[in-house]
Amino acid sequence: MTHRILILGGTTEARQLAGKLVARTDVSLTLSLAGRTENSVAQDVPTRTGGFGGAAGLAAYLHETHIDLLIDATHPYAAQISANATEAAHEAGVPIIALRRPGWEPAEGDRWTLVDSVASAVTALGSAPRHVFLALGRQEVAAFEAAPQHHYLIRSVDPVEPRLAVPDATYLLARGPFREADERALLLERRIDVVVSKNSGGEATYGKIAAARALGIEVVMIRRSTLPDVPSAETVEALAAMVDHFLVSHFLGPAAERGV
Repeated sequence: MTHRILILGGTTEARQLAGKLVARTDVSLTLSLAGRTENSVAQDVPTRTGGFGGAAGLAAYLHETHIDLLIDATHPYAAQISANATEAAHEAGVPIIALRRPGWEPAEGDRWTLVDSVASAVTALGSAPRHVFLALGRQEVAAFEAAPQHHYLIRSVDPVEPRLAVPDATYLLARGPFREADERALLLERRIDVVVSKNSGGEATYGKIAAARALGIEVVMIRRSTLPDVPSAETVEALAAMVDHFLVSHFLGPAAERGV
């Protein structure tokens, strides 16, 4: 029996999980990408790009394509997508599990200013001109037009279009992972005195946090929103084990789960 699994992706972990599952002969896998990153890393699994039209649209898709298991492996800050996924799974009667990547915790020497939103991060920069490293997605940086006095270094995977209407902004196109040594060199070269970041968690983009700590640079850290409470795991390996459990317990019956 083949079981249809839909992964809501856009993260490194989603790609890794898809790579683990695509080789299974008992799984028909689809990886869904929102399409916000234009140059998505090439996938070796069937992939769809674009939104579903909210929770109702996703529920309809789950029903029409006979999905047996929905996996939310989206970014920790994709709170609306996670909420839609949970609602859609409930409406369609489809089991859902999720990746919940742990956030970073402040360490000795960190100078974090915690804020709840991008708008609050703009305010936290203050009125005096500063050299600011915006390590955010390209969708969020437009908010910093409200503080044109600062000198901005903006790093993104895809070009920021339109560019910010500020007097001084430099743009870098790059995709992680980023090494701490390279991040430290970048912060020094650009004379950065404050980093604006989301608490994404994971190792791929932690280099800038460690580099800021080593250099005594402030980090304006945007807190995460609360995500839906669904069965979840913190790592790809643990999530893959959950998939195994769901395939056995939901589709093969109690006898198979007992090894009968």
